[in-house]
Amino acid sequence: MAVRAYWKGSLKLSLVSCPVLLYPATTATDKTRFHMINRETGNRLKQQMIDAETGDVVEGEQKARGYELKKGEYVEIDKDELDAVQIESNHTIDIDSFVPKDEIDKRYLNHPYYIAPDGKAGIDAFAVIRDAMKQQDRVALARIVLTNREHVIAIEPLGKGLLGTTLRYPYELRDESGYFDDIRNPKISKDMVELASHILDTKAAHFDPSKFKDEYENALKTLVKRKAAGKPVKTAREEKPGNVVNLMDALKQSLKGSPSKRSSRISARRAAHRPAGKAHRSSARARKAS
Repeated sequence: MAVRAYWKGSLKLSLVSCPVLLYPATTATDKTRFHMINRETGNRLKQQMIDAETGDVVEGEQKARGYELKKGEYVEIDKDELDAVQIESNHTIDIDSFVPKDEIDKRYLNHPYYIAPDGKAGIDAFAVIRDAMKQQDRVALARIVLTNREHVIAIEPLGKGLLGTTLRYPYELRDESGYFDDIRNPKISKDMVELASHILDTKAAHFDPSKFKDEYENALKTLVKRKAAGKPVKTAREEKPGNVVNLMDALKQSLKGSPSKRSSRISARRAAHRPAGKAHRSSARARKAS
């Protein structure tokens, strides 16, 4: 079954334009979802809007939007007033500029979309825009109206098509300094850093999302299948082992079972830095023991 286009319009670069279709690049249809039901009857429940003060059920014609000015005080905004300020879509993706991809802060990335040509009429213009970005290794920044809001969208080549990712506005991001300023800078020994670096080396890999496993989603599916089949299910949670408190012990424990030339070099470096007196006493103790 073909996926229905989310948006239809034109991609425009200066005087060059081509008809395109926008498709959501992500889906949540395969996620396990639950409905609220009446435990006694097994029937599905429906929600009602309740007045927070009186407790009365509020019917559709009584519902309105309100902006909270201060605690418990609202200004009502009518639908006509909202419609007057909403941006009308001209169904055009207007490219404003091209920027290096590595300049886009990943925190601004929001929702991804696939952009494909709509029919054969504008395929040449579509290919020209796509291939020019490939050659320059640049990302287009454009404007698009989705659900009555204007968004900035970053567009880049992806295979035969384009990937468009809507970007967040600066006011939607929190300043990291409020979360990082209180992080102290402890003195970490060189040995610890080298041990940690070795662990990184043993776990080096390439990005492969096919290896991502949603364990919780799998557990939900298993739970539903067992319940539907009348089979017993686990209700007690398994206790996890406690964390290793000593950082150096944790690093050493992580290295067990993965010997390498680098760990041998670390051991050799430690032996070289050991004082001669200690080495002599160790040899003497060994001879005495024998």
